[in-house]
Amino acid sequence: MSLTPNGRTHDPGEEALVPEKSLLEEDQNGAQTPRYDDPEGQEDEEFLPNAEGKKPVRFTDFEGKTSFGMSVFNLGNAIMGSGILGLAYAMSNTGIIFFWFLLTSVALLSCYSIHLLVKCAGIVGIRAYEQLGFRAFGTPGKMATGIAITLQNIGSMSSYLYIVKSELPLVIQAFLKAEANSDVWYLNGNYLVILVSATIILPLALMKQLGYLGYTSGFSLSCMVFFLCAVSCSSSSISIPITPGKLVSHLNARRGVTSTYTIPILAFAFVCHPEVLPIYTELRNPSKARMQKVSNISIFVMYIMYFLAALFGYLTFKDKVEAELLHTYSRIDPYDTLILCVRVAVLTAVTLTVPIVLFPVRRAIQHMLFPTKAFNWLRHIAIAIVLLSFINVLVIFAPNILGIFGIIGATSAPCLIFIFPAIFYIRIVPKDKEPMSSTPKILAACFAALGISFMVMSLSFIIIDWTMGDGLAVGGH
Repeated sequence: MSLTPNGRTHDPGEEALVPEKSLLEEDQNGAQTPRYDDPEGQEDEEFLPNAEGKKPVRFTDFEGKTSFGMSVFNLGNAIMGSGILGLAYAMSNTGIIFFWFLLTSVALLSCYSIHLLVKCAGIVGIRAYEQLGFRAFGTPGKMATGIAITLQNIGSMSSYLYIVKSELPLVIQAFLKAEANSDVWYLNGNYLVILVSATIILPLALMKQLGYLGYTSGFSLSCMVFFLCAVSCSSSSISIPITPGKLVSHLNARRGVTSTYTIPILAFAFVCHPEVLPIYTELRNPSKARMQKVSNISIFVMYIMYFLAALFGYLTFKDKVEAELLHTYSRIDPYDTLILCVRVAVLTAVTLTVPIVLFPVRRAIQHMLFPTKAFNWLRHIAIAIVLLSFINVLVIFAPNILGIFGIIGATSAPCLIFIFPAIFYIRIVPKDKEPMSSTPKILAACFAALGISFMVMSLSFIIIDWTMGDGLAVGGH
């Protein structure tokens, strides 16, 4: 047990509670004077000292040095998933107006969800999702949060590497004009995914801090901007013959079955919550208002890119659009130089996203298994290697892995986006400040109920899909 300045004790490995309103500080004469936090929510950045007057060293204990712009790049890259390739297909199922309404609603809900997380972090002085779970519900809350983050992000990384495995051989084949059935190693997706993981992803994943990846995140987002520009420019140059009667009947048939998948796909289009608090930790001059601004800008930029990519992809192909937009373009001319460059850009973007997604998983593992240990390079490297090796094995030897992670995504994603932020907020915010009958807590309770409904709905769609055997489920991130 170690002593805090206000005379209370806390167990080793727990961050001391930092009240939001005021703390008593002693001057050199022993007199106590109240200290108030600044009105914009600037909370205490440092851990409270131990009995010897020294701060205990933890792997999260360092001063934030990441600039505002780099934080926006990192969070934007965490939001931008492979799901952008399926949004045109989603728009073809719902129509432009309803798609815009759904996308806008989800973006606003994501901003509110991040607001709940950041406010909880500011109240208790903790910037780790798992520790918020511990503060709210003890060890069960901490373990549930850590497991949800691990499963969700392993699923995301697997989907990204699955794209590398399937797309990169085709791109190399198109550039080299090689035969489709060639047995050379550089056209084998299994070899290529291992090569990309070892030479690109692993070195980036070994960075000590997430902020160092701001430059690669900016380049990744630039690749997706290039993809968006190419989709926009090609929409006027590609002509697809469409029969009006056939279009109406085809869309009505598809909407009867597949439009139900659009809602969960869009609901998870802005998944970035496991990365929010690590980015908040490393933000220079951190405050709740500053981090909320980072989140709002990142979500707004992704919102614009999502809508434009879906709109131009849909207007180009109408009822001919496929679940993955790049496959639709490759049907027109698989050797078109612009389309090949776009595919390379998308491959680059998803590859550079993997290290961003790996950081919260490693953080969750350390919180669950080594909460009181100081930072150790050997452990840091070992966790990254084990995670990447495990994901490579899944991608190589489990051809139906995306179906398995569909279930994981349908359970872990609603928890991380909706349920956990809401119930943590209800438990962490003091009742004397916000009683359960207050408007903020009623909204949080409704938000948690919405998350539960999303979970039930997503699981129902997957079960119906498996029962019907149509294979229509599409990953959302």
